Amino acid sequence: MATNKTLSEFKSALSGGGARPNLFEVSISNAPANAGPLDPDFIMLCKAANLPASNIASIDVPFRGRTFKVAGDRTYDTWSITVINDTDFLIRTFMENWMQHIGQYKDSSGATTPSTYMASAQVDQLDRNASTMSQTTQGGIKIAKSYKFEDIFPTNISAIDLSFDSSDAIEEFTVEFQVNYWYPIANKTDPTT
Repeated sequence: MATNKTLSEFKSALSGGGARPNLFEVSISNAPANAGPLDPDFIMLCKAANLPASNIASIDVPFRGRTFKVAGDRTYDTWSITVINDTDFLIRTFMENWMQHIGQYKDSSGATTPSTYMASAQVDQLDRNASTMSQTTQGGIKIAKSYKFEDIFPTNISAIDLSFDSSDAIEEFTVEFQVNYWYPIANKTDPTT
């Protein structure tokens, strides 16, 4: 039977004040050379991402009128980021060049060897508490949890809507990536990963 918990007990259980969704960094590495260099400001201009979902399908096995469920294969959802567009279009151009390397605009040619168009990415959930973590970003901010995405490549760059009515907005666009697999990276507070 569950016991009533007090507000003080809840306060004690909420270590660090809870993880904050606005404290994160995204980095992409090993992108195709044909895409050109990724703007170093990407870490600051990538305004939205997500920590990955984890999916293991179940397989239904019929047995004497009942259904027995066993674990199936792991699947990986698409992963998307939202980027603030700068006036030089550096990040959008990088993503367009990457997709151009995969499939040419003018014909059906493009990269045929997966290792030439796939890259890696990492999402770091940052922590407000500087005293408990061992890993840090280049700016000295502490990392609470990290996820590594392997063999990713972009499959969709969203449109940027242009309008005379949008006088007080900054352009943004999303990029959707296919992910072959991801995994959590071990850190001091989560040694089991």
